[in-house]
Amino acid sequence: MAAHRRSAHRKPKQRPLTGPAARTAATLALAGAATAGSVTGAGATPAEPAPTAAQVKAKVDRLYHDAEVATEKYNGAKAKADAATRTVDALTDEAARRTGRLNTARHALGSLATAQYRSGTLDPALQLALSSDPDAYLERASYLDRAGDRQTGLLRNIKRQVSRIAQVKARADEETERLAARRAELREHRTAVRAKLADARKLLDTLTAAERADYERSADARHGGGPDRSDRSTARSGSVAAPNSRAGQAIAFAHGAIGKPYVWGATGPNAFDCSGLTQAAWKAAGVSLPRTTYTQINAGQRIPRSRLAPGDLVFFYSGISHVGLYIGGGQMIHAPRPGAPVRIAPIDQMPFAGATRVA
Repeated sequence: MAAHRRSAHRKPKQRPLTGPAARTAATLALAGAATAGSVTGAGATPAEPAPTAAQVKAKVDRLYHDAEVATEKYNGAKAKADAATRTVDALTDEAARRTGRLNTARHALGSLATAQYRSGTLDPALQLALSSDPDAYLERASYLDRAGDRQTGLLRNIKRQVSRIAQVKARADEETERLAARRAELREHRTAVRAKLADARKLLDTLTAAERADYERSADARHGGGPDRSDRSTARSGSVAAPNSRAGQAIAFAHGAIGKPYVWGATGPNAFDCSGLTQAAWKAAGVSLPRTTYTQINAGQRIPRSRLAPGDLVFFYSGISHVGLYIGGGQMIHAPRPGAPVRIAPIDQMPFAGATRVA
């Protein structure tokens, strides 16, 4: 009996795990070990070191450049959206005018039909036989023939107007869809610009005051410190003479913009982005330029760097994302970037991509 109780309390013999059960157990054991190590600090991945001031500055430069690329895409999308808006408005006005003419034609046809109804519907031969004044009847019959011709003409006009209105409305619907797509594209590029500028500001906020001042000085050196607005006369006197009056007017406008802030998407008169400045400068000279850098480069005669003359547009970076107005002596006036106002700068501070002579 005692032996039976001892055997009843004896632990059952453990069998080794094999197959899938063994693999599952091993996985759980490894997971537990990893968890224990993370709790105790053993095997923990060390945190990445904070970026150096030089790395922050380089990344801010990249973000500003990317923001300028996105700004030019925004400018292009806005130009297309504005054009689509004008087209939709013009089509809406045309449909309204044609609808007015259609209503006038319908009214005229209704008046003619009413007059014919009131004139009676007797057979013309019987009307002539019963008429006490055959000459008067024949004159009236001739009038009715002309009225019939007029009615036919009115019907044709109404048919044409209805068809044309349908065409105009169909095109207006297409342009409205296109406008919606342009506006969606506009929102996308606006979001991209704002995000990149916000990231740049956050990175700059990680720098000390001295590091940030050093970054601004180095950025000014890269983009041209240039004179401020109080030094415009000095800057103008050192410029090379413009080859013609229009180029002179464009350059004079650009000189007048020195010191005004860079604002992405701005075309003046109180702020500019790079292509907004060149567009406004040449507009002051009576020349209409397209809105973006990558369209302005094709707005005139392409010229090599060796033939540059004051008034030419100079472009930078492989994506044609920056533009300035050449003023001679290897210098240009441009709107550099957020935080840097319109200024004079050497053209060799950025990767040269091409030049265009507008007039």
